[in-house]
Amino acid sequence: MIRACIFDMDGVLVDTEPVWRRVERDVFSRLGIELSDEQLRETWGLRIGEVVDHWYRARPWDGIRPRAVERAIVRGMVEHAKSDLIVLPGAVEALRTAKSLGLQVAVASSSSRELIDAVLQRLDVVQLVDAVCSADDEELGKPDPAVYRSAARLCGAAPVECIAVEDSPNGVRSAKAAGMACVAVRSDQSLPADAVAQADCVIESLTQLTPELLRQLSPQSVDVNARRRF
Repeated sequence: MIRACIFDMDGVLVDTEPVWRRVERDVFSRLGIELSDEQLRETWGLRIGEVVDHWYRARPWDGIRPRAVERAIVRGMVEHAKSDLIVLPGAVEALRTAKSLGLQVAVASSSSRELIDAVLQRLDVVQLVDAVCSADDEELGKPDPAVYRSAARLCGAAPVECIAVEDSPNGVRSAKAAGMACVAVRSDQSLPADAVAQADCVIESLTQLTPELLRQLSPQSVDVNARRRF
């Protein structure tokens, strides 16, 4: 029996990827580091601290500590969350659908709690979400399963009683490592074959996250050898 539906945020509920790239490119360019879209996608799905550390190792800069760079990026994202974020098709309806089935609804994101809260307020869905977990509060971020296990615990559910909704390779790996069924949503990025293979089904947008699909993904009905496409 499924007891909880746990949503990633970036690329699932809101189209933050272009905003992340814009803010990161702006902050890093002030450090003399010019990054292409392709380079910025190398860190897709990681915590912002891990993103900053990645580029500090690859192209170290002087004068500003990595944690200050991290804070500047988060501040920029929170400001954009107030006006610039694009709500992805079916996002609010998907939260309502899960809630209407009597499921606990959670958000488990690699973003900071400050940004998650700003996005949920922007979407006006705070009342639909029972638990919020940021990978910033865990020792390790995605693909480690810790953030999903924390979300399950806050929902009062075992991981096997949860469905995760993800769009990134690291997110899919995190959810499956936690022991959850996973719905992979195709974003403007193409999920690599290994991430698709791990997901229990793949949908094109959250408009396809129907009550029928959620019921089909109960632990008893998930067939790990037969991936669904919708």
